[in-house]
Amino acid sequence: MDPDLLLQPRPPSPLQELRDERFERRGVRLLLKRDDLIHTTLPWDAAVRGPVELYPSGNKWRKLVPNLRAAAEAGQRTLLTFGGAYSNHLRATAAAGRLLGLATIGVVRGAELADRPLNPSLAQAAAHGMRLHFVERAAYRRRAEEAYAGELRERFGDFALIPEGGSNAAAVRGCVALGRELAGGTDRADLAAVACGTGGTLAGLAAGLGPGQRALGVPVLRGGFLTAETERLQQAAFGERRGDWQLEERFHCGGYARSTPELADFAADFERRHALALERTYVAKLLLGLTVLAEEGAFAPGTSVAAVVTG
Repeated sequence: MDPDLLLQPRPPSPLQELRDERFERRGVRLLLKRDDLIHTTLPWDAAVRGPVELYPSGNKWRKLVPNLRAAAEAGQRTLLTFGGAYSNHLRATAAAGRLLGLATIGVVRGAELADRPLNPSLAQAAAHGMRLHFVERAAYRRRAEEAYAGELRERFGDFALIPEGGSNAAAVRGCVALGRELAGGTDRADLAAVACGTGGTLAGLAAGLGPGQRALGVPVLRGGFLTAETERLQQAAFGERRGDWQLEERFHCGGYARSTPELADFAADFERRHALALERTYVAKLLLGLTVLAEEGAFAPGTSVAAVVTG
């Protein structure tokens, strides 16, 4: 069956205007592109100390569906993918596999985690039946190598391989619709901004925007590698760099799943102002970055800024 039918998406995701004085006094309109509402969530499950993700939400749905469709067309019954200890992608892949009746294997960075209690993210993945395989960081760095994929097939048998974060050419093409949803009518944004882990969502978003629009990526990891990686993904998907996009590297707050007092204070204040819970790994860093940029005068008066709430 088509993954679109089983996963029951509801795009386009809604666009919500947010009144925030820090933007308004600069003449900037702040919009939230609520990709987290592509699917509804989720009952609370005490066993995993949180809501159980029954559906892959947000940009994970946009990136996963093309890969799931390719796996189904190839007759694959097992998915293997990669992620860190707090990977949203691992959790989403496990949820999709459960719904589609596919076995899932998650290769997790950090062999030491095998001897520790599962955190809520990994517990959710395991609750959906994902087999977790913990590896040393040196092995994890080989995740893009064909030889390493061969070693994993010797261990687990045949599988459809989905890269870390779900980001490959198919996923990038799946994210083009996100840009197109922001490219016209009342939903048109001058600037579309998204938090970045692997660059796949930014690559597709930028390609889907129209003339005069631009995209901004806010990396949540240190390292300064995402410009080259986003260009590589666009080359793989389209054969060229597409769209007007750039990265703002200042707001990773120490690296993936790390925080600072500034981020914690900002997120708590934002939640009080707007009665909107902020996911901390991606969305809070994105909104912190946009708020600082607005206060610095980075956006011209009259600009509409759409922040993609990825999940």
